[in-house]
Amino acid sequence: MSLFVNAVSASTYLERPEVSLWVEQTVAETDLDRDYVRSQLSLATRLDKVIERISRPAEKTLNWGEYRKIFIQPRRIESGRAFLAEHADLLKQAEEQYGVPAEIITAIIGVESFYGQHKGKDEALSSLATLAFDYPPRAKFFKRELQEFLLLAREEGFEPASIRGSYAAAMGMPQFISSSYRHYAVDFDGDGQRDLWNSIADVIGSVANYLNVHGWVAGGSVAELVKPGNDSYRTLLSKKLKPALKRKQLRQAGITTSVRSENEKTLMELQKGDNKEVWVGFQNFFVITRYNHSRLYAMAVYELSNALGS
Repeated sequence: MSLFVNAVSASTYLERPEVSLWVEQTVAETDLDRDYVRSQLSLATRLDKVIERISRPAEKTLNWGEYRKIFIQPRRIESGRAFLAEHADLLKQAEEQYGVPAEIITAIIGVESFYGQHKGKDEALSSLATLAFDYPPRAKFFKRELQEFLLLAREEGFEPASIRGSYAAAMGMPQFISSSYRHYAVDFDGDGQRDLWNSIADVIGSVANYLNVHGWVAGGSVAELVKPGNDSYRTLLSKKLKPALKRKQLRQAGITTSVRSENEKTLMELQKGDNKEVWVGFQNFFVITRYNHSRLYAMAVYELSNALGS
């Protein structure tokens, strides 16, 4: 059963006042035609399964040990190594241009879509309409993404109703949401299109560009497992993702790292089985969380990248 019940039929989005208001705002804020926007919304249907899935994301229901088992397993590692070998030239080109290691690019694609095997089966248009108008906790965000999706469809020349993606309308091999697709996807193969479904070159270049734009430090570390000397480190733990700790603060808490940079860091305690691991995250760890705002996600990408390179 859906957590957010709406008595209005899924096929009557255009009859709802708040939807009509959104249409007028979209027309005012963009150069999208009113008839176009309304015609596309007329094709959207409410997807209760989308609301159910977004209400229980794995990143919030699993601990690190449980989450890790999903991504750090032989099949995903073997497929990742095959991807690295098959696309070595493209990955090298992307690394040289954007400064992001081939293993990190590959790990992102591996975590997001199992190297393109799982691109999503939900109708992106209906997913976005459902989340924009029937999921109050994130309605503002998804109303904006629905607007971005219609702009993207026009710019890239595809029919909105034909696009499939994740339950949150992330698309293609790298699972870009609409705003990310519009702003960070690149035409890495130079064919005049940014195709994140079928062009491996565009996928690789776009992932590298995304991380680069968000502050990736070429040659920089991502994270390091540490062993605190005492329990005083707990006062430095924070749920915030952005690095804010100085090296001196970590030293005072009995934590030393092999990275001697004075740049800000973050401290994490992650449950793995019966044990708790303490990790220091650096700028590049934070950059990975810009792709998905989750420490578990960033750790999965980091550990998979290490496994691919070993």
